Amino acid sequence: MSAKNGSIKLVAGNSNPALAKEIANWLGLPLTKAIVRRFADMEIFVEIQENVRGSDVFIIQSTSFPANDHLMELLIITDALRRASARRITAVVPYFGYARQDRKAGPRTPISAKLVANLITHAGADRVMTLDLHAGQIQGFFDIPTDNLYASPVMVRDIRERFDLTNVMVVSPDVGGVVRARGLAKRINAPLAIIDKRRERAGESEVMNVIGDVAGYTCILVDDIVDSGGTLVNAADALLANGAKEVYAYITHGVLSGGAVTRITSSRLKELVITDSIQPTEAVNKSPNIRTLTIGSLIAEAIGRTASEESVSSLFD
Repeated sequence: MSAKNGSIKLVAGNSNPALAKEIANWLGLPLTKAIVRRFADMEIFVEIQENVRGSDVFIIQSTSFPANDHLMELLIITDALRRASARRITAVVPYFGYARQDRKAGPRTPISAKLVANLITHAGADRVMTLDLHAGQIQGFFDIPTDNLYASPVMVRDIRERFDLTNVMVVSPDVGGVVRARGLAKRINAPLAIIDKRRERAGESEVMNVIGDVAGYTCILVDDIVDSGGTLVNAADALLANGAKEVYAYITHGVLSGGAVTRITSSRLKELVITDSIQPTEAVNKSPNIRTLTIGSLIAEAIGRTASEESVSSLFD
């Protein structure tokens, strides 16, 4: 495959090498030879070992844990490519860290998502491609073209293959996720319910009420991020207490920090399905009720369309 104006180059950081290789395989392209390593004091060093002059370059790098290290890798790779005269640089960030800091949550607090957008722009990126932003308006934080892809086509395909859709109800785990859940429910022609919860403090949630009659249904919780897992576990308990038959969860980004994997594994959640936007840990791979869907083909198709100047939004029509 080649770009409309020059060759395509794929450069991978250290955040998710497995996904980068899968994207490269789907596109039928090799990953560009590059060194991304640490000095003894943990400073990051990057060396692009192929000619990229005049090329359309895509950097594949999630800003997942450790978020700051992976963000700095992205910025330094971008700078190296800019100084190597790449024609266009696209930052492909399947998981955009800091997205939950998209507004001032209190006095004298930062809007870190905007700061990160500025850093990526000023490092030299010409455009950004990401997946299921926590808040869609973060696209407006960038002063360069930004494509927000959606994992829903991959999830819908999996749901259609595994469930009797006549007995499925899609559930939003909070009021803020209703638009996302409604979109998936519409795709599979399923009813919608909402969990009304009150978050007492960061990282903890208390389920208060289930809006909708879930009795007898197989419930599918839909959200963009699972971090501590507390919301999902509480939501599953509330749904089962209200008569749900079984509870599954389809979540795009499996952050799963701290004891989240243990919490999910020991919960009443039948299965948690995540994508590989964040490289799964060994604990995730060994968990009996956590399964991973790949979004490699989706991102590869979006990269191919971007390079050939075709529509990306039509992927989700």
